[in-house]
Amino acid sequence: MDWTNVTTEDLIEALREVDWSSPPRPVAEFFSRFTIPRSYSKWNSRLKCNFYYYRTNYFIMIVFILGLGFIRKPLSIVADLLTALSIAFLNDSFAGTFSEKVTRIVRQFSPHFAAKMRPPLMPVIRGRPSVKRTVHICGRPRWVFVLLSSAVSFILWFVSCGLLSVLWAFAIGLLVTLIHASFRTPNLKALGFKTHGPHLWG
Repeated sequence: MDWTNVTTEDLIEALREVDWSSPPRPVAEFFSRFTIPRSYSKWNSRLKCNFYYYRTNYFIMIVFILGLGFIRKPLSIVADLLTALSIAFLNDSFAGTFSEKVTRIVRQFSPHFAAKMRPPLMPVIRGRPSVKRTVHICGRPRWVFVLLSSAVSFILWFVSCGLLSVLWAFAIGLLVTLIHASFRTPNLKALGFKTHGPHLWG
């Protein structure tokens, strides 16, 4: 697949819609075969390819670096998890799976309340939805959960250790991710990887 033709918007849209339930790539594969890109175009292509192919590894690595930086502060660990959760909610697959599992658990205790957690039905005209599908979590629009978890994590970060320390830790996590994605040579699986996004194919 020629990743130079993939725009940043395409990559973001694909990351939002792709299934994140697959496990991360093996550690031995993740930390092998590092080379220097020979040109800007090859670096740009490698960056997009690695960001997509190792997305779960990078996500876990950034969360781990944040948690490691504040391991002696329990509130910071909770804030770290809530921050990760708010970001994960932006993915359609994760949001749907999370909603289904929570609804299934609630149904065991209160079927009536679980019925209210179902997403609203969309009107259908000529066999097609009349409006673009909106992702719901437990019967509420996704943005409600993203905003709520983000606000709580922001408060916990502020109370526990200060936002400046969080920004430093997050910047280190992004820098490590950028360095790895820049020098990790894409393997044949990554180069021929067919995505589930709307604009990426191989």
